[in-house]
Amino acid sequence: MTERPTTRRSFFGLAGGAALLCTIGGEEVVVDSPETLGKADAAAAKVRRPRASLAQDVPQLQPQPGGQRIEYWIQAQTVRWDIVPTKRDDWHNRRVPGKNRFRAYTYFETTPGFAAVKQGPSIPGPTLYAEVGDVLVVHFRNADRSLRQAVTMHPHGVKYSPEYDGAYMGEYTRAGGFVAPGETFTYQWECTPDSVGSWPYHDHGPNHTLNTFRGLFGMVHVRPRGAPLPDVHRALFVHQLPPPVTGLQRNFQCINGRAYAGNTPTLRSRVGQTVEFTAFGMDNNFHTFHIHGHRWKDPAGQYVDNPSMGPNEHVTARFVEDNPGRWLYHCHVFSHQDTGMTGWYIVDP
Repeated sequence: MTERPTTRRSFFGLAGGAALLCTIGGEEVVVDSPETLGKADAAAAKVRRPRASLAQDVPQLQPQPGGQRIEYWIQAQTVRWDIVPTKRDDWHNRRVPGKNRFRAYTYFETTPGFAAVKQGPSIPGPTLYAEVGDVLVVHFRNADRSLRQAVTMHPHGVKYSPEYDGAYMGEYTRAGGFVAPGETFTYQWECTPDSVGSWPYHDHGPNHTLNTFRGLFGMVHVRPRGAPLPDVHRALFVHQLPPPVTGLQRNFQCINGRAYAGNTPTLRSRVGQTVEFTAFGMDNNFHTFHIHGHRWKDPAGQYVDNPSMGPNEHVTARFVEDNPGRWLYHCHVFSHQDTGMTGWYIVDP
């Protein structure tokens, strides 16, 4: 593939700073159009399995006393995805014109043995729940043969050996870092006391930047042993879907793969319920998470209502609901909230 020179204009100036610089199999590729998107995928399809990544015999990890082996079957596949299914912005009561469908890359949950779809393709992928002392066992299948490239699942926050890192590392790649189309791999991740909290997982294969932008991400949630989940618990990923990734004419600012209120997740609770929303930044930008009419304590014990997060960082809003009504939630970067990164939070009495 002929290397394309990178200029400040090509990297920062296209589509409002939406051009992507990806390193794929040792090559730097600027993705700034549908044509170069196709070249990036072709480059990823040419990446061959490193010799070190041949599967090794790794013992089955055992949970700590009182813990369990929590098993998930997760599949990765491309799907046609509507960013604005209603074609409207319900906040401003206006039509959102133009095309908004693209080829997303998603994780979804199946029944044991990949027998049937349990939870359809979604952005983000399914939340993986565990408690301290458990071992998360994730049977992963790369079901997409059309793009002809390896993908993986790389977790944050949990303990694992290099075999289960899920990261492509050139000639040093271990088995979990290169799951070719049609192949499966089983990850084992230990949930230690310092794993408590919410963490992202995402693709970290040879084309991880582009495929993560397409939608290959989700949340791992680890709680103390025996701690109950709140009444309402949601993961919210704020991210952009720019023209180089979608091939569309505009840059969509999204929450969970959708743009504009009425399309993004509509959150619901009732007065008296315990609520926990975790918002992640999942692109190159800094974002904030703001819920109208609500405030909560940050880890330092200070009340906040608009904390910020960077790439792969998160903030968690925990509170007991006491304020009924229809509320907006959104990123408070103004250019983000006005181009799709907002939604409804409805509290019933």
